[in-house]
Amino acid sequence: MDLLLHFDDEREAAERLAREAGLASACIERHRFPDDELRLRLPVDGGGGLPLGVVLFRSLVRPNEKLVELLFAARTARALGVRHLTLVAPYLAYMRQDIAFHPGEVISQRVLGEFLAGLFDAVITVDPHLHRVASLAETVPTGHAVALSAAPLLADLIAARCGGAAPVLIGPDAESAQWVGAAAARHGFEHAVCSKRRHGDHEVDVELPPLELRGRAVVLIDDVASSGRTLAQAARLLLQAGAARVDVAVTHALFADDALQTIRDAGVGQVWSTDCIAHPTNSVAIAPLLAAALQVLAADRA
Repeated sequence: MDLLLHFDDEREAAERLAREAGLASACIERHRFPDDELRLRLPVDGGGGLPLGVVLFRSLVRPNEKLVELLFAARTARALGVRHLTLVAPYLAYMRQDIAFHPGEVISQRVLGEFLAGLFDAVITVDPHLHRVASLAETVPTGHAVALSAAPLLADLIAARCGGAAPVLIGPDAESAQWVGAAAARHGFEHAVCSKRRHGDHEVDVELPPLELRGRAVVLIDDVASSGRTLAQAARLLLQAGAARVDVAVTHALFADDALQTIRDAGVGQVWSTDCIAHPTNSVAIAPLLAAALQVLAADRA
């Protein structure tokens, strides 16, 4: 049986996945020295080794130090006998920079993908921000690069919470079209996307799609909420256009700094997210989706 390894700060999420997937789980010991260097110790068996198959759970929100952890843990796992190593990263960082907009810029999506492919035989993630590439395999060139979507699960939640009145699903920008479309298809919701022009990390102009929204319930849906400015601007415009209410559903609840309050102040009612990133808005459990993907990988290896 494969073993699921995790770090202490993600114990609850990792153990939920282990139970769902029928895996044993164990924690990687982590010590921080006064100079901020890390010492890791993997939980070996009585013979000083690890099983042939290991799943490493690490959601890459605030990723920089975690990437060092992945490097150390993956290389050591190989030395301890692991032959098939899978990374489950519900949130995959550094996906937004997929081209060089200015000379000399690092294309972080490509660099990170190659880094992970050099460490892991398989990578499983949820709703990575892939805008100009067709599949995760183009970014993470490993044997199995699996990009799951939480959009149908969010759609199920929306259908349950909105009762009999079918809401309109709106994406805050063109990049959200893939998630809005997938969610809408689940229950036949009407949907559209806004257009957006960004002037910086916190300044955006948003234009609504040409829909009649007066008196209708609207749910803004996207893969990630970070600064919250785009969602807030879209919500204000929707309410000005006569929407009866505006709620928000996102896969990844980053909500940096005052983002959630910014969204609330714009008139948004409910805010729902998956538990890919732990946050008070978590309303959808992602463990069953991840467990099913692990079972498919296990069957392929059998």
